[in-house]
Amino acid sequence: MSKFYELSPLDAEGNPFPFSQLEGKVVLIVNVASKCGFTPQYTELEELNKKYHDQGLVILGFPSNNFGRQEPGTDEEIQSFCKSNYGVTFPVLKKVDVNGSTADPVYNYIKAEKPGLLGFKAIKWNFEKFLVDKEGNVVERFSSLTKPKSIEPRIEELLKA
Repeated sequence: MSKFYELSPLDAEGNPFPFSQLEGKVVLIVNVASKCGFTPQYTELEELNKKYHDQGLVILGFPSNNFGRQEPGTDEEIQSFCKSNYGVTFPVLKKVDVNGSTADPVYNYIKAEKPGLLGFKAIKWNFEKFLVDKEGNVVERFSSLTKPKSIEPRIEELLKA
């Protein structure tokens, strides 16, 4: 079994969100922020969620205030913002650090599994995306500049595998 499924971050209410429940699913992990130039990507993420959730796609948002203090809100405020402004129905978990000594174990794991260019592991900015296959393998890493819809063909391919 992949170590991915041993991870258990906290949901927005502070309860465990065991990744063991994701076995057999395709997972897209995104570090999100409410006051970022990339925040409108929530729209495309939700479109992907609506289109593919029933086929086995799970999108997980991890709010982070690591970049330009662009996610200053509480977990409750973040949940409200996502639902009221973008109609988000996919899980947006507890706010975490994605870099440094206090980085969430999920981010330590996925960065180690799929480093960026030249082996650079750190997350560069909000809305970096990691795609995980049905076996829990981190198979792709996408920059903040990559629009969620452009990942759709790869998601379809992994859902069919």
